[in-house]
Amino acid sequence: MTTQTQEAKKQYIFRGTNQQKGRHLAITPENSSMEHLSYGRIILDRQTPKTEFGSADREIGLICLSGECSIDVDGETNEIKQYDSIYIPRDSSVRIATPTSVDLAECSADVDNKYPLQVVRYDEVKANDSLSFDTGGDANRRRVNIALGKNIDAGRILAGFTTSEPGNWTSFPPHEHAKMLEELYVYYDMPAPAFGIQLVYSNTEEPEFVGIVRDGDAVVMPEGFHPNVSVPGHTISFVWMMAAHREVEDRQFGVVNVQPGFDKGGTGLEASRK
Repeated sequence: MTTQTQEAKKQYIFRGTNQQKGRHLAITPENSSMEHLSYGRIILDRQTPKTEFGSADREIGLICLSGECSIDVDGETNEIKQYDSIYIPRDSSVRIATPTSVDLAECSADVDNKYPLQVVRYDEVKANDSLSFDTGGDANRRRVNIALGKNIDAGRILAGFTTSEPGNWTSFPPHEHAKMLEELYVYYDMPAPAFGIQLVYSNTEEPEFVGIVRDGDAVVMPEGFHPNVSVPGHTISFVWMMAAHREVEDRQFGVVNVQPGFDKGGTGLEASRK
């Protein structure tokens, strides 16, 4: 491993991942500490209206953050709008086009097996109180939406999005799940001057990462507790993406270890286990 690669593996924050049009892979196992998980962004408009690629040996999940598009997977086309999601199997040919504009968050992971193409409509997620729910108490209230969870058949990936109340913490009480799942956060819908503060730590005396995060930034969490907080008057919103270490077996949302001292009132994710 080269010195440059070693340094990249130590990097926690990736800035401005939403600045390029087309399809851009921002975080991969090659440039980060992730073993399986990759994150990309697909931003199309009238000037750059389409893209195409193959999934190779990776399953892919796409969450539509804004806009609309058509997604063709091996000849089957689905229309996708804001907060809809789609699961794309490995060994697939993908074509995406928009008549206006679209912003898609992409998560992927290598898998041995091929699972079916699946479309998840946000209207269906909202109607299921184990996939979309409010949680937290004073100072840590937020809305959790599980887009690609137990509602789909997949090998490694889990993904969804969370929005805090203004000035509140999320991912609280602090939890970790490193033996089962690696994770990263991508911050979105946080126009200036909004920002948040993200922590990643195993030991509060020597945190691995503490930093300001803004719209388009991403932070990797190979291990450790990872709470965050928004500034007063603004929310912190992020897409969370996870990849299971063991295909299928470790693909479980809400199975977490809460930081000792904060473990008296539950995990805040109990609704997801219904």
